[in-house]
Amino acid sequence: MAHVLSSRVLLRPTDPERSRAFYGGTLGLAVYREFGTGPERGTVYFLGGGFLEVSGRSETPPAPGLALWLQVADATAAHEELARQGVEILEPPERKPWGLIEMWIADPDGVRIAVVEVPGDHPMRYRPGI
Repeated sequence: MAHVLSSRVLLRPTDPERSRAFYGGTLGLAVYREFGTGPERGTVYFLGGGFLEVSGRSETPPAPGLALWLQVADATAAHEELARQGVEILEPPERKPWGLIEMWIADPDGVRIAVVEVPGDHPMRYRPGI
């Protein structure tokens, strides 16, 4: 395979407008670009080091194994904000045995989203002797 220049997750929701309201409004993801017209137009959101494209429509929810991983600075603050907005919280923030603070939420189609805080003492952030 040639050098990959860019990538994105393609999401075909059952209700594109509802999903745009969730990702753009509720989660506050910034829009990278939009294309097409009408309810099934494409909207591409910045997703940290990648992109999330919400476009088209599907009769069935996305694959059950699909999950997104979003890193935030403060999982507790994210939990409070998302709970206030009525987002379905599957698991509240908790420090896991592997050291990350994780919270799990669901989008309107049930796509699971890990909202993760990397604590300052975690190996992903702190490397003694380097």
